[in-house]
Formats: sequence, structure tokens, C-alpha cells
Amino acid sequence: MLFAPELVLLIGSLVLFGLCLGEEKGNLAKFAALVLAVVAAIASLATLNMSGSLFYEAYRIDLFSQLFKLAISVGLIAVLMFSTESKGISVRMRAEYYLFMILSTLGLVMMVSSVELLSLFIALELSSYSLYLMVPMRNDQKGLKVQMEAAIKYVLFGVVATGTMLYGMSFIFGMTGTTYLNELVPRMHSLVASPTTLLAIALFMAGFFYKLAVFPFHFWVPDVYQGAANATTAFIASIPKLGAVAILIRITTLVAPTGGEAVVTMLMILAVCSMFYGNLSALVQKDIKRMLGFSGISHAGFVLLGLLTLKETGYATSMYYITGYVFMNLACFLVICKVSQKGENLCIDDLSGLYKRAPLLALTLLVGMMALAGIPPFVGFMGKFMLLTGALRAGHLTLVILAALNTAIAIYYYLSVVRVAFCSAPEERPDVPVDLMTRCVSISLIAVIIFMGVAPKQIVEIAATAVRTIL
Repeated sequence: MLFAPELVLLIGSLVLFGLCLGEEKGNLAKFAALVLAVVAAIASLATLNMSGSLFYEAYRIDLFSQLFKLAISVGLIAVLMFSTESKGISVRMRAEYYLFMILSTLGLVMMVSSVELLSLFIALELSSYSLYLMVPMRNDQKGLKVQMEAAIKYVLFGVVATGTMLYGMSFIFGMTGTTYLNELVPRMHSLVASPTTLLAIALFMAGFFYKLAVFPFHFWVPDVYQGAANATTAFIASIPKLGAVAILIRITTLVAPTGGEAVVTMLMILAVCSMFYGNLSALVQKDIKRMLGFSGISHAGFVLLGLLTLKETGYATSMYYITGYVFMNLACFLVICKVSQKGENLCIDDLSGLYKRAPLLALTLLVGMMALAGIPPFVGFMGKFMLLTGALRAGHLTLVILAALNTAIAIYYYLSVVRVAFCSAPEERPDVPVDLMTRCVSISLIAVIIFMGVAPKQIVEIAATAVRTIL
């Protein structure tokens, strides 16, 4: 029972693999993937309060891991529900596309429970290589194979990040003689002041900074977001970030509380660089996916604000914020997927008059963008407020001032999208049909974003309880 979510996705992957062997069965594979995501979410919920270890204690089940598995499964359900038409995905590859999406999710689910370096590496690679294969499955755009260029960049940067991470792992093993995280903690405390140890931790974190799109591991983001299909970008831009934050929390606990000043300084520098680079680059973007890509880099910087406190409340707030970010981001990508009639990329101007063409989608975009901007009463506001408050209590006043400045910068380009959608004429652009499933997903995302914003205390308390299981 402890392994239920993983078993569901693993068996489902085998079923999808069987569907790939026959005639084109994209619609059946799509339905099967959605059913698997729902069952995986139910399995994660059923095992929420269970705990135990598997595979010679290399794999741990606890509230921390199961909460992330639940969030990953729910995010997958949302992506599958609003991408039912598979627009932009090559028809002959749709069965394989959903197979790799489920395999990537399986890798993420395994990653958040892995407490041993080699099992963690295997889970990360399972998730990553599945994503690498999903990107080039898009149809050609205007006669150009932009998806191929995006896939090559994604793979090349991914390989470099993976190699860097492995190099850091080798240092850690050489100094401590173990690959188990629970055994690393006491040994790290005696070594944390060593420059070699700090270098090893920094190199180890590189693979997960890449997943989270933290500066300077962000170079793949704008081109991959633009080159991948809209549904693929929605998946890449949201769900893998949950796994990255889960592991970064586990890693930062290795240096707390007996040391870690150098690690905190590193996280501060990366946070500031990510926020400024992401926001300033997003200001000049015309393609909405590129804009969301650069804004994602900025939000990665905000997530680091919670980690660098090296405290339980900071970790819990980072969990809260990244979960909220996933739903905020998915709300925006739902609109992109539906407004894009043939799966093409959208410029911000293509959203002109959306309030007349599809009122519900316009409302969803409004909620998503205002939440990302950090405007109350949405989850983005409460998340940023708690992160800034936690960093201030930890004594990082200058960092808080810079983060607040970045929030002001972000408000401009987020509300510029809202202005186009609500204050511009449609200019003969067609109405956007909204089916029942899209309505359900839109309303659900709006409700979650508002609920998490007005009732953060209960969610953060659950996250704090989960964090205590790994400290």
C-alpha cells in the first residue's frame, strides 16, 4: 500500500506502452492517462498519513513525500483535462506522448520519496528524459521545426546540469562514505565549514536548480517554452518544479542548523539574480509563453527566499508558494491552450477582447495573472507576503527590499496582459468555444487560487507538519 501511487503509474505506463504498439490510439491513450492520474491522486490521498521505508531504506514514505505526490497528481489531472484536443501534437505520436507524460510523472513521484543519492539520480533522469522526448513531438510551426531546436537545447543544458550534479554527488560520497541522506546529516554537520563540502553541495543542487529554472541554470527556459507544444509547456512549467523544491528542501536540511552561512549566501545571490533577470526580461516579451517562462525564473527566486531561512516555517512557506504557483501557472496555460485554435504560439495581442470572446477564460486569465503578480486576495499575495516576512525575521532586510521591488516590476507586465484581454477590442478575432470540461477546470483553478489565498494558515500548518517529518 505504501507504494500505491508509484504502482498505479508504473502499471499504467505498461498499459500505455502496449497502446503504442498497435494502430494509432491517441484518444484511448489520452483517456487512459487521465484515468491513471485520477487513480494516482486517490492513491496518494489514501496513503497521506502512512509512513515507512522501502528498498533498504533508500525510499521513504512520509507526509512530506505524499503531499508532493498528491500535488503532482492533481497538477497532471489539470493538464490532461484542458489539453484533451491534443492540439499541436503530432497525430502519429499522441499515444507515445501520453506515455512519456506518465513516465515523467512517475519519475517525479519517485524523486520526492528518494532519500538515497543513486535512487534520487535515477528518478530525476526518468523524469527528465521523458520530458526531453515530449518536446519534439509537436507539429511543425509555419514550416519551421522550432520544436527540434528547443528539444536539442533542453537536452544539452540538461546533460550539463546532470553532469554537474553527479560531480557534486561524487564529492559528497567521497567525504562522507555514504549515499543515504539520513546518514549524511550528522556527517555533514562536522564538514559543512569545509570549502570542498560547500562546493559539493552547490554542485549537487545544480540539477534541481535546473528543474526549478533558477539563474544561471535558466537558459533553456524561453526557447523550450516557445518551441514545445502548449500542453507540453504547461506540464514543464509547473509540475517538475514541485519535485525540484521537495529535493532542495531535503538538501538544505543537510546544512541546518549548525552551519550553512555560505549556502545561505549562495541562495541569496541566486534568488536576487533570478528575480531581477526574470522580471526585467519578461517586461519586453511579446510571446506570452516566453513571458511566462521568464516570470517563472523570477518565481524560482522567490521560492529560494523560504529555503535560505533554513527553518521549518521557511520550508513550509516554500511548499505553500510552489503549490500555489503551479495552480496559478496552469490557469494561464489553460487560457493559452484554449485560445490557440490549432496549437500555435500566441502573442499577447492575440488575447485582445478575450472578455467578449470567452468571458470565463478571461476571468481565469485575470485570476491567474493577478495571483502571479501578488495581488490580494489570491495565493500569490499570501505566498509572497509570508516569504518576505520569513526572510525579514531571519535578518535579510536588503533581500526583502529587493524582492519587494521585483514584485512591483512584475505587476506591470502581468497587468499589461490583463489590460489587453479586457480593455482592447476583439478586432474580428473569433470567439473561443469552451466545453464543459474546460469550464470545470477553469472554475476549479479559480476556486483553488482564491481558497489558498484566503485560508493559508491551515495549508501552511499541514506543510509545516510535513517538514517536521524530515528534519
